[in-house]
Amino acid sequence: MSEARGAEMRTIPSEAQIHALVHGFYDKVRSDAELGPIFNAVISDWDPHLEKMCAFWSSVMRMSGRYHGNPMAAHLRLKTAQPAHFDRWLGLFSATARELFTTDLADAFVGRAENIARSLQLGMFWSGAGRSARAEDPA
Repeated sequence: MSEARGAEMRTIPSEAQIHALVHGFYDKVRSDAELGPIFNAVISDWDPHLEKMCAFWSSVMRMSGRYHGNPMAAHLRLKTAQPAHFDRWLGLFSATARELFTTDLADAFVGRAENIARSLQLGMFWSGAGRSARAEDPA
């Protein structure tokens, strides 16, 4: 196996690793003083959510195609979320990934999470004119 192929394989998680990350991360989120109330307000049954998040991360990291949903629409339901909450989310996600995986795999997960967080923040909080999109949201 070439060195490049070996490095690529170290950054493709197994489904079991994705399960461990998703469940470990959301255990932290649910008990977090900042994020717990935001997520617990909109998620009453965590099992289906965790299953959906495993499918999402499988699609992101393994290109499995398991996830069929709209992440932006789901996150727009988090009416009390603020841009600063994304730093906390990324901190918990990064800590969980680094607790569980080698540096290469943790870095791969965290890099994707940073890109996803950036995209969600832009969609949730900023309009094309640079104003807060939430300020225009009548709901």
